[in-house]
Amino acid sequence: MVSKVVSDILKKHKEEQEKLIKHLGDSYCNYGYVFSNFNRHPGYPILIKFVESRMARLLKKTKLNPVLTPHSLRHTHTSLLAEAGVKLEEIKDRLGHEDDEVTERIYLHVTKVMKTEAADKFSKHMGGLI
Repeated sequence: MVSKVVSDILKKHKEEQEKLIKHLGDSYCNYGYVFSNFNRHPGYPILIKFVESRMARLLKKTKLNPVLTPHSLRHTHTSLLAEAGVKLEEIKDRLGHEDDEVTERIYLHVTKVMKTEAADKFSKHMGGLI
């Protein structure tokens, strides 16, 4: 399940993609990929190497951490879900994991916001005792 915002963006992408497919005609091999190549091999999936090199170029231009990868975004997304209060079961399902242990061990990093909230909650809880 995705949000309405993401759904709307994907619908717009699909509309643009359909225009390109129509324009390319029989030279487009339609395998139904959401993100497909329109240059050298129209219709085939975009290679991960292309995504990685494009991301590296963008990171360099923006002065962001150059060691980030597309997979880093999966970790960030998962941490932000946890920070937003999404339950572990829902996160696990979204990531396609069979059990909670993998999700917790590999993906659920405690963010600064979560650390601050934990400290504030503890302080509030202990405030009545001091």
